[in-house]
Amino acid sequence: MGFSISRLRPALQKQKTKHMRKENKIGIVPPQYSGKEIRSEATIQLNSPSEAKTFFETAKQRLLDVNNWNKIAGAITAQFSVIDEKGNEVTRIVKQNDHLRVNIPGPGSKEGKGYDWVQVEELKEINESFFQSVGFRVRPCSNPFSDKNETAHFYSQDATSSFIVSRDNTQVSSVIIDRNLKLNTDSASLVDKVRDVMIGVTAIGGLSKIQWQGLADGLVAK
Repeated sequence: MGFSISRLRPALQKQKTKHMRKENKIGIVPPQYSGKEIRSEATIQLNSPSEAKTFFETAKQRLLDVNNWNKIAGAITAQFSVIDEKGNEVTRIVKQNDHLRVNIPGPGSKEGKGYDWVQVEELKEINESFFQSVGFRVRPCSNPFSDKNETAHFYSQDATSSFIVSRDNTQVSSVIIDRNLKLNTDSASLVDKVRDVMIGVTAIGGLSKIQWQGLADGLVAK
């Protein structure tokens, strides 16, 4: 009897779908429909549910304290600042509708006044007996300090990044999922067009994966 990989595909797909349903139980990760997808994750095994619950709170605080991501991520090179709805830089944990100002190495966005910008469009949390999860999703947006409605980011507005920390009984895990990554080619400025393509290609080519893996590891580091 011959072996056929096609017989494995339904089972593998079912297993993958089941995993995604659990990790995305809070429902913030959008479907992948075009462009590139980048995924980074890390897991730590604790000795008991009570220890895992305590550590989950630590990981949750790290996740939501976006201003200090560069301190826990090791190799991460971008610096993030939380900007509230009034345009003020704040030191609190991130909230829905906040903007994140991203300072990456290299040339900044002219429209973004030297920065890339994303907005927190959804933030959710669930708490159950054996499962807890918190996460938020961001999307490239315009510079909130500009009158122009122009995406100030090297990715297009189709792209999203979802950041999630979860506890499944005695395991605490982190996952970062970039989906629908496409270059921003709509900038009015020729300088920004060239810059967005250059930075975007580098990010999709591997830099984003390196940075997000450093953050994923740092969120659940003992």
